[in-house]
Amino acid sequence: MKYYPVQVADDIGNLHPRKHLALAELADLGLQLEGARPDQKAGLKASLASKQRQLAQHPYSQKLKAFEQKAQAFEADLKDKQSQWQNNSPYKDKRVAKLDAELKAAEERSAFYQAYQELSYDAELAYLISQRQQLHLPGIIQQQLDLEKSLAEKEALKAEAEKQDRGAVKADIAAYRKQRQEVYQNKLADLKAKERQGQISSKALASERKMEKLALKEDLALKELEDPVKGLEEQIRSIKHSLKVGIKEKYRVMQADISDLRRRTPVEVTAKHPRKFLLNLVLPGLAQLANKQYIKAILFFLGSLFIGFAAIPYALGYGNYQGQGVAGLISLAQGGRRVDRSIIFMIEGIMAIFLLILALAIYYFAIRDAYRVEKKRIKGIRPHNWFETKESLESHGFPYIVSTPALLVIIFIVLVPVVTTILLSFTSMDPKHQSKFAWNGLANYKVIALGQGVAGKAFWHILSWTIVWTLAATTLAILIGFILALLVNQDRIRGKKLWRTIYLLPWAVPAFITIMFFSVMLAPNGILTELISGLAGYVVNVKNDTTLTRIALVLLQGWLGSSYIFLLCTGILQSIPQDLYEAAEIDGAGSWKRVQHITIPLLLYQIAPLLVTQYTFNFNNYSIIALFNNGGPFVPSKYGNLAGSSDILISYIFKLTIENQYQALGAAITILISLVLMFVSFLGFRKTKAFND
Repeated sequence: MKYYPVQVADDIGNLHPRKHLALAELADLGLQLEGARPDQKAGLKASLASKQRQLAQHPYSQKLKAFEQKAQAFEADLKDKQSQWQNNSPYKDKRVAKLDAELKAAEERSAFYQAYQELSYDAELAYLISQRQQLHLPGIIQQQLDLEKSLAEKEALKAEAEKQDRGAVKADIAAYRKQRQEVYQNKLADLKAKERQGQISSKALASERKMEKLALKEDLALKELEDPVKGLEEQIRSIKHSLKVGIKEKYRVMQADISDLRRRTPVEVTAKHPRKFLLNLVLPGLAQLANKQYIKAILFFLGSLFIGFAAIPYALGYGNYQGQGVAGLISLAQGGRRVDRSIIFMIEGIMAIFLLILALAIYYFAIRDAYRVEKKRIKGIRPHNWFETKESLESHGFPYIVSTPALLVIIFIVLVPVVTTILLSFTSMDPKHQSKFAWNGLANYKVIALGQGVAGKAFWHILSWTIVWTLAATTLAILIGFILALLVNQDRIRGKKLWRTIYLLPWAVPAFITIMFFSVMLAPNGILTELISGLAGYVVNVKNDTTLTRIALVLLQGWLGSSYIFLLCTGILQSIPQDLYEAAEIDGAGSWKRVQHITIPLLLYQIAPLLVTQYTFNFNNYSIIALFNNGGPFVPSKYGNLAGSSDILISYIFKLTIENQYQALGAAITILISLVLMFVSFLGFRKTKAFND
């Protein structure tokens, strides 16, 4: 800001004339300077600079300074008085004593600041706040006193009622309870009879039963209040709730009213540029302290403790299990002790970086917050007090508050392992370098791309089979599920519940049981193997033949995955209005045309995103490959000793990393798989309306 603005703004956008006469003169000179001719600018600039230097000596500035000193002494004296009023209050209740002392202080402030309203906006705001307190506090105090008096009276009445004989009342209540229970049972019996006769459905019966039970409970509770003691207990409970909640709510209303006054009353400062926010470069929270936002300053000071005693020491290696913080991520324990492990150095280095990122985030938010507050203050907008900040957090900041714990969990449970996998793919971790390994750049990706070495020669063969497997198995499952759902949904099909139960069995029965069952049945001596061999006229060994194993896997997964698709399609088919089919039939559309132009589009519109996830699931479907034939049959001449001919990429990674300790190469393949899956998923989701919305 080059010159002072002529007017100051409040928090709701209204402009106000300046009360600070010295700043008003500087603002007027700045306005003249902006519209002055070249020959006039030198004189105006000199005048402006002179007045800027003599700002503190201006008569208004002297008068304002005297007022501020007087106000400071008044507030200090009033604080002592308020403490004495509270301690010597005639009211026994501490809350009432505190409110009464606050009311007397408001009366004192009103009398003091009334004479200075035209001097500054701070004095005007202090006067308006004291007026608003005098408006609200008497009602709050009186309500508190009335409630306490009413509570004492009700408790006395209850004590008196407990001494009296209530036998007749209790007998009347017991008789009513018995009669009302009989009415309830009769109504239930009547409803059950109607349900058996088909007059109402089972759902209607359940709904009516709940309503009758609720009515019974309410009637009995109402009758119980005829007992004087019970009625008084309910009234006492209500009064105590009002004492606990009602008074706080009224006080909150007063604070909201005062907050509205603060938003409508500007502030005038001599600063033209934000500078206090730079204090947060030294220690987050200092600028908030300078802006007199004390609770916010405490919160950022807690963040400073995290920076000074957790993030920075851990990044430097203090508190690490074995690593050396960020430095350990670079060295990977090379040249270290025999017990040092490179993987631990890497993980702790990654954690150190994330802790530093959190520390930088605290710095950023502390500096940004202080800068925004100071910039608004220069314009005339008052900094929020704690009540206003808390209200803002509750209304606008709630999503961020509840998301922060989840974000921290995601960082250390998800992001740290992901980053570890990415970095591991650029190292030399293999069977010969388990304890100590080094960075080797893109060597692993080169091995994969060129199909080199014992670990990389099978990659492209496995990748091609993985793609075929994913497309074939998933598409088959979708077709089977859709066709079965379409058939069962026909009106001419009888026993729909039975068929739906049968078609859901592959999903209801644990998949590993089904897979192991077929694995045993298709073993060289299995029943299905002997049956197929008998029909073919020669020995057919499925698990020792690459093509037959792959076909069996596709068929098996097609059957296992069809139940989920069947369930999805069944639900959607039942929701399609029959009017559409009837209209199409009138227009001359046959069965296939109706399926093609009504059923399929409506199905795809709703389940397209789920179909995409089915493809990505089967791309990484490790269990069926491992359980059926453990990736076999094995063809060493083509796939080497680390994979079988039915292995897909996920099972290949398992064998590379867990069984053969090629962790770096497995990490590189994992990264490639993730990138491909993310890209394919994006292409699939991009075509759906839900994703676009």
